[in-house]
Amino acid sequence: MEKQKENQIPKGRCYFCNATFSKAEMSKHLSSCRARADSALSTQENRKRKPNKSKTFQLLVEGRYQPEYWMHIEVKAKATLDDLDEFLRDIWLECCGHMSAFTIEGQTYISGPERDSGEEGFDIALDKVLSPKMKFYHEYDFGTTTDLTLKVLSEQEGSTGEWPVQILARNEPPKIICEVCGKPATQVCSQCIDEGEGWLCSECAEEHECGEDMLLPVVNSPRVGMCGYTGNRDEEDSMDWEDEEDDDDLFDDDDEEEEDEEFGEDGEDEDDIFGDDLIFEDDEEEDDEEEDESSFEDEEE
Repeated sequence: MEKQKENQIPKGRCYFCNATFSKAEMSKHLSSCRARADSALSTQENRKRKPNKSKTFQLLVEGRYQPEYWMHIEVKAKATLDDLDEFLRDIWLECCGHMSAFTIEGQTYISGPERDSGEEGFDIALDKVLSPKMKFYHEYDFGTTTDLTLKVLSEQEGSTGEWPVQILARNEPPKIICEVCGKPATQVCSQCIDEGEGWLCSECAEEHECGEDMLLPVVNSPRVGMCGYTGNRDEEDSMDWEDEEDDDDLFDDDDEEEEDEEFGEDGEDEDDIFGDDLIFEDDEEEDDEEEDESSFEDEEE
């Protein structure tokens, strides 16, 4: 049983205005979304910066063989292939630290230090390898591979986010039904999925012949049911994806200055600098009460 018909590509939700549109309509909506424009203006005002004139790319990312999983993202042109790979892993792919690769205009870029002749690494800026209307590919895990197609929809100035990559819109979870009873599927058998089967509700999963060890949760990702993938760290994804390490070319020190204003020189909250003293005073008052009670008992004796 197939979980999804080709003409049942789910709609997606705009991360700015929360409205839903088809995959084909979403590009047009994002180009005119008032909430997105307001978000960009608000970001500039809050950060007290001049309008951001740096280049960004808007990409459509989808499962190469599972087009029901798709999202629109914005990525800074000065970000690297490594930034984009880390984002894709975090939001859709990462399960066991497998290797990954991009194929762009016939050139292969691969993660990790071990590369064959002619292959390049991920430490290259996107504006060196991407251009509008270009289509390229990403692979994660060379054993149980998840294949993605990425298309550069546009190149523009300015950004609505502070990080190298951010989600603009993402597909709603596909409606997948249990192949036994017709209820919404919550589990999938990682063995049966190769045959397009194994989609089960929680009750029917308990009686599945392959056993509990073969079951994985149904998640909103083209890697659903593969290897040990159980979903990203937060299914309700935040607006921005934050890289774990700062990049001097992509970040500034405004946040640190704001923290200095909120906290004292020693890193303590100025509104609570007497917190420890109050605790000590309470302890001293309890000690005094114990001494008074002890003296009173001695006097009675």
